[in-house]
Amino acid sequence: MVNSIRYFEKECINRFEKLEDEFLKDPTRLAEYIHGITDELHKLGVEMIKESLETMDRMLQESPVRLKNWVVETHSRKQLTTSLGDVTFRKTLFTSKTTGKSEYLLDRILGLDPGERITEDAEAKLLEEAVQSSYRRGGEEVSLTSEVSKQTVMNKIHALNFPKNEEKPEHKKVVDYLYIDADEDHVSLQFREKKGDLTENSNHQKNNSLITKLVYVYEGIENESPKSKRHCLINPYYFSSVNSGEDNQKFWDEIYEYLDNHYDLEKVKKIYVNSDGGGWIKAGMKRIAGATHVLDGFHLEKYLTKLTSHMKDSQTDAEDELRKTIRRKTKTDFVELVEKLEGYITGDTGLTRMEEAKEYILSNWTAARLRLKHQEGVKGSSTEGHVSHVLSDRMSSRPMGWSVKGAAKMAQLRTYYLNGGDMLELVRYQEKKLQPAAGAEYEILSSSQIMESEKNRHGQLGKYMESITHSMPVQNKKIVYFNAHIWGL
Repeated sequence: MVNSIRYFEKECINRFEKLEDEFLKDPTRLAEYIHGITDELHKLGVEMIKESLETMDRMLQESPVRLKNWVVETHSRKQLTTSLGDVTFRKTLFTSKTTGKSEYLLDRILGLDPGERITEDAEAKLLEEAVQSSYRRGGEEVSLTSEVSKQTVMNKIHALNFPKNEEKPEHKKVVDYLYIDADEDHVSLQFREKKGDLTENSNHQKNNSLITKLVYVYEGIENESPKSKRHCLINPYYFSSVNSGEDNQKFWDEIYEYLDNHYDLEKVKKIYVNSDGGGWIKAGMKRIAGATHVLDGFHLEKYLTKLTSHMKDSQTDAEDELRKTIRRKTKTDFVELVEKLEGYITGDTGLTRMEEAKEYILSNWTAARLRLKHQEGVKGSSTEGHVSHVLSDRMSSRPMGWSVKGAAKMAQLRTYYLNGGDMLELVRYQEKKLQPAAGAEYEILSSSQIMESEKNRHGQLGKYMESITHSMPVQNKKIVYFNAHIWGL
């Protein structure tokens, strides 16, 4: 810290005094005063980081342990983008006496890949912004004083691996009902694996749509506050996937594992699955014993509207009659009522629409009946709103195109973020397979050993610490500046 203390004494103090002088001359410029101090503190912080890194590198050069196995090859400069700003420092390339291979030992001690240019804290800021807005904004927010490209942000996100929730509480929760809401978003693709690989059907339509699945588990619904009319989910936990087939089964197995780890399932009366009845959802429900499907209200009402939109002034009455039939009568009664409504329509287009709606409700008959009967424990679903909030807001509400990998990683990052995941922990979770240092038969000095050695050299700082005392020869001038404004009131 010797050089940083010198820098603070020679540079920062004078600049702080100048900034304060300017502020006292014109107290309305508080924002400029704050910005000025912030900039100086950034510079000081970068200087401190640089000195710490170069001190560690110098200690490696001087280490008698290092001398036994490594020789100094050459010196170079490296720039690291940190959340505080870009730090440029000198580091040393060492060559192994045993193998003749070379390595920057400081990189290994810092846990950096040889080509890494972004520190963990900066990468975490990059992810925090990219998950909410865009790759471009993620690159801009990576650091207080610098930025990285959209391509760099994309590469970081594409390379992410996500931890499974393997938390096993000591005591499982006991609840009467559990709810699983499932729905999907349709994301536009620029390509699947590589550019130009999208095919067209006979109608010249590209297969550029990807189903992004969202499932969330919760314990019920409550008011946001005692007097609020807004509702929120109780202890929600989110899952996402773009997989199908066997991978879809694994996806639902992961959901069941979460339930089993956190809840005493033997004491749960019912597990309700609110959904539109999609094939991937019905297939997944088979992986969860005792799950009961309830048709979500949005899709039920959507298809009731398709059955009655031609009824004009009588549409509301027709919808009420359909609900009553679904709730209390049989499929045969429902079909007869639909046929009666078809008698009021002209044109094949309307009949096709009604036939589609009729088949949809018949194929989800029990689930639709449960939704309308409001049996004990059945709650209103919010799948459409959650798909919009969790996936669409970031992935499909604006014109943008994805690759399959990019869409999958962003969907997972969104759910990780909404589950309260820490971005710095996610960065540190990434597996870094650093190769052992060439000729590393001995243990390279650890960072803790280096810091301990640095503490022993603390005596060198004494005279500089004592020297950080400065007079305030302009004190009277500052009083005059401020009094002038007081007198002017």
